[in-house]
Amino acid sequence: MAERKSYLLRLPADLWEQIQRSASADLRSVNAQIELLLRESLRRRGAGAFDEPPPESDSEV
Repeated sequence: MAERKSYLLRLPADLWEQIQRSASADLRSVNAQIELLLRESLRRRGAGAFDEPPPESDSEV
């Protein structure tokens, strides 16, 4: 498994709530949802090909 980096991210409360709702609907942790959103954004911008899905087992909520 690839090495994972930690990064403190400060978000406005309304954005956090939207991500949390989206994560709950997809049965993911907030961390996994943010990673998914970042990967999708990079893929759309052509900034890299990510074949591996984000980890679903991350339990940080």
